[in-house]
Amino acid sequence: MNEELAKQILKVFANNPFDAFNHKQIASRIGANSKAERQEVIRTMQQLAQEKHLVEDDHKGKYKINPKSINDDLLPRNYVTGIIDMKQGGKAYVIPDEEGREDIQIAPNNTHHALHGDTVKVLMFPQRKMHKPEGQVVEILKRAKTRFVGVIQRQERFAFMVSDSRTMQVDIFIHIDDLGGAENGEKVLVEMTDWPERMNNPVGRVIKRLGRPGDNNVEMQSILAEYDFPLDFPAEVEEEAKKIKKPTKKEIASRRDFRDVTTFTIDPADAKDFDDALSYRELPNGHVEVGVHIADVSYYVKPGSAIDREAYERGTSVYLVDRTIPMLPEKLCNEVCSLRQDEEKLCFSVVMEMDSKAKVLNTWMGKTVIRSDRRMAYEEAQEIIESGKWKDESGKMVGEAILKLHGIATLLRAARYRSGAINFETQEVKFQLDENAKPIGVYIKESKEANWLIEEFMLLANRKVAEFGAQRVEFGDKSGRKKTPNSELKTPNSNRPFVYRVHDEPNPEKLNTFVEFVAKLGFSMKTSSRKALAESYNRLFENIAGRGEEHMVDTIAIRTMSKAYYSTQNIGHYGLAFPYYTHFTSPIRRYPDLMVHRLLEHYLNSNLRTPNSELLEDYCKHCSIMEKKAADAERTSVKYKQAEYLADKLGQVFPALISGVSKWGIYAEIESSKCEGMIPIGSLRDDYYMLDEDNYQVIGRRHGRCYKLGYPVHIRVRHVDLLKKQIDFDLVDEDEPKADKFSQQKTHKSRKEKKNNHNKKAKK
Repeated sequence: MNEELAKQILKVFANNPFDAFNHKQIASRIGANSKAERQEVIRTMQQLAQEKHLVEDDHKGKYKINPKSINDDLLPRNYVTGIIDMKQGGKAYVIPDEEGREDIQIAPNNTHHALHGDTVKVLMFPQRKMHKPEGQVVEILKRAKTRFVGVIQRQERFAFMVSDSRTMQVDIFIHIDDLGGAENGEKVLVEMTDWPERMNNPVGRVIKRLGRPGDNNVEMQSILAEYDFPLDFPAEVEEEAKKIKKPTKKEIASRRDFRDVTTFTIDPADAKDFDDALSYRELPNGHVEVGVHIADVSYYVKPGSAIDREAYERGTSVYLVDRTIPMLPEKLCNEVCSLRQDEEKLCFSVVMEMDSKAKVLNTWMGKTVIRSDRRMAYEEAQEIIESGKWKDESGKMVGEAILKLHGIATLLRAARYRSGAINFETQEVKFQLDENAKPIGVYIKESKEANWLIEEFMLLANRKVAEFGAQRVEFGDKSGRKKTPNSELKTPNSNRPFVYRVHDEPNPEKLNTFVEFVAKLGFSMKTSSRKALAESYNRLFENIAGRGEEHMVDTIAIRTMSKAYYSTQNIGHYGLAFPYYTHFTSPIRRYPDLMVHRLLEHYLNSNLRTPNSELLEDYCKHCSIMEKKAADAERTSVKYKQAEYLADKLGQVFPALISGVSKWGIYAEIESSKCEGMIPIGSLRDDYYMLDEDNYQVIGRRHGRCYKLGYPVHIRVRHVDLLKKQIDFDLVDEDEPKADKFSQQKTHKSRKEKKNNHNKKAKK
């Protein structure tokens, strides 16, 4: 075979991997004009087909390239693998697996049956000047998902499922025999079974009928199904849960006993699963003992059991607006493992001796038995902190403990920020629901001192467990007598696998973009060192509080940071400024915490068998993926409820703040409810508006009127699409927004005010 000619021919096919050519078309493209040259092209193409480098198309005499058979010796080509991110309109980007490599732009006609989230192989095009990297998907390496939720559009002999998701660009074709009884307009869960090469649509079958769109239960189930969370537990899991028995007297006797120590839980008022408790007592030497007691799920859930397998698959509990989808069956999460008041419960505990400056002098870890004296809501604990009083004499011991622990937590929190922790405060939208789960009110959940109290001791326990996992340290015997002081921490043992919660440094490019962004808002940031950057972040968050730009700045700041994830390879936690950190405190709702409990017990018992590090890493990756899916599902449920809240308020006018700008329109967020919608650019009739991306604003070409990020406006609710969870607004402002006037307004307490109030209360 003429190798040089073969490379020329293959290059034509490679640049057009989805097109078929005959020998005449190839000869014309490579300039083979003579009869002899054309004959050589025919022979070479036939040989390439025999060697499987080319495959014959449906039309005889036409060939396509076989991307799997090409090797670099015959035709060097630039391939990249990565995850495809589909955008509206069909355009897509591939995020390369190789770190530091720029995203690859994929035109709508070059996505080759790829769907959002798929792992794909991309053929890179030659780089054009002043253009982003471009390429063409040539192979689907792994489907992100094969199940989709949508609405049936039925014809006489077939049907299509129209997906709810904005990222699903195609409808799924369903044969009439595969509808499973689904009716026109019904919401269903569909399994994609095939996508023939020459078909524009994938083929699927209905595997579950969900019900009529718009029904709350149907919509919540649709969200869960869309993100691959099961709607109920398998029968074998429920049966296994029913057989769980109370711990034996022998088991209770083998544990360190905290039943006579003042112990309590603090959780949301509507919580049912209580997986953490605090204990407090003063020691004869003037120090205090603080116990962080976590439900001992590992005692009941054994590796390889049906419950364990299901918990691993779920990875986490999912918290939608109106319901919780637990990781464990109800008997475990709400009964035997829940640290309910006045009930004996098995725990895995971290017990610390601390001095008046909140320094940890001695740490003990091990299995315990507790009895909670009080189940408290955050509001009740907050009232004690603010007033210094408790409602009844029976709560005196707990009330005094809360006040003492609040003082310690205040010192811990201050020390953490001095060490370089970043104070991210995201706004959590909450809904008031009626008996039919319809939203009748929206509010922002405010984090106060009672929340911080629990947070600081959970962070401390997680940190201590991670330090133990990374280093061989004896923490004490059952009685709590110290064996080896914390000052004698040994060198980390690389042969000792453990599960960490890690958080990498910010991406330098994203960080520079963010610094430039806030500079245009009048804020400067120092990036000379890790501590200087953390201080700049915290100062920015304090100064931006109450301004229109606050939510956007918070959102962009979080996007600037790397994502936290689970791993056996410890790199520390950047945001918390901890060299060692893990998740130990919520095994009822997070599978990694259960993994940590098992590893901790393994090492405390001096077990010589080394856990399988590769298997642990695979588990960590799976749990990180499921955590992201759960967060996405929770956000989707919030968007649905926000749309539902505004659905009966069409035509009403609300004060809002501009929260974003794009070439399609202006995004505005209603101040009172935090519902965000878009004002289409085309609806601004007074001028022709253009996007000024660098300054985060749109400007009218003729009159120069501008609408900038953070400006106050008034909007009218124009349209709500419940199925797509989209809200459209009309702008009703007549006058040009005044930035100077707005900059003096405050919509709520600033972080600085909160901090000052907190410090005053701490001094009291």
